[in-house]
Amino acid sequence: MKINLFDYHLPHELIAQKQIKPRDHSLLLLLDSSKQKITHKHFYDLPDYLTANDVLVVNESKVFPARLYGHKKTGGKVELLLIEQQARGYYLAMIGGRNIKIGDTIYFGKKLEAKIIDNIDGKIKQIKFNLANKKLENIIEAIGHTPLPPYIKTKDSKSIKKDYQTVYAKSSGSAAAPTAGLHFTKTILDKLAKKKIKVFKVTLHVGLGTFAPVEVEDISKHQIHHEWASISKRTANNLNKLKKQGKNIIAIGTTSARTLEAFSDKSGKLKAGSKWVDIYIYPGYKYKFVDDLITNFHLPKSSLLFMVSALAGREFILKAYKKAIKLKYRFFSFGDAMFIKNSSTKTKSK
Repeated sequence: MKINLFDYHLPHELIAQKQIKPRDHSLLLLLDSSKQKITHKHFYDLPDYLTANDVLVVNESKVFPARLYGHKKTGGKVELLLIEQQARGYYLAMIGGRNIKIGDTIYFGKKLEAKIIDNIDGKIKQIKFNLANKKLENIIEAIGHTPLPPYIKTKDSKSIKKDYQTVYAKSSGSAAAPTAGLHFTKTILDKLAKKKIKVFKVTLHVGLGTFAPVEVEDISKHQIHHEWASISKRTANNLNKLKKQGKNIIAIGTTSARTLEAFSDKSGKLKAGSKWVDIYIYPGYKYKFVDDLITNFHLPKSSLLFMVSALAGREFILKAYKKAIKLKYRFFSFGDAMFIKNSSTKTKSK
């Protein structure tokens, strides 16, 4: 399948630069793929479209302030974007600056420094900090900046740092937010609880590979990135039981969906554990565990656009995107949401 089939034109002014307040006042496009029907609502309407037969799965990964600003011994400025922790004190990082080479040490104030150990790929290097574990985490939390995507030009601040985090974030490790979860508020979660709608948590630490451009013409040739994910035994057992009962599994975000699909065996049964996952979902893939998906709008020609197209159909997805653009929906990380209802045999309230 050719990558140009997943292209669309997005006016620059529709790229959201900040989160709408309150969070749940974002728009919600309901996409019923079984009926080929598109409906326009707000995210705070979501509980009205769910019943006790629905089960939500969210990603509780927490964004850490992965962007660091330092300098070399010569005084030259250096910018680091931490991508992935490999071992205690060891990270992969994208590094910006002049004449960066193996052996260079980068200084961040008086207590923290990092040495460049190896070249990995282009600007991606392996680095080793002089600290590890909690001491390193505490300093990064204190001096790090929010790793906003390059299409968001808003300056980092305490407000942005809070906005770029889900209300249920717990396990630190993501270099980008699981953005579908940004729409949830305590009010929404309370309404779901009153309707006896179960919410389960999994973890997938989002890497910057999520935003990596697809540079092949045939999308089946694309090499997907890997990310660390985990599902507890209790969560896996409960979800397997509910799935067997015929409950409708709704993944909140592509990260939750990738986790569920990566931990499902051929029969569609979840297996608990923690591992690196590199599942690549594009049209032709048959979802094993996920029925429906709540997600944001994704970049043209991106692996995430492939993924949602695999669930709802490429033509229907692009039709929905075209309508969203016409109605001036807000796109990408701080943008509006889409609820892809793909479970034709299961009933929801109107």
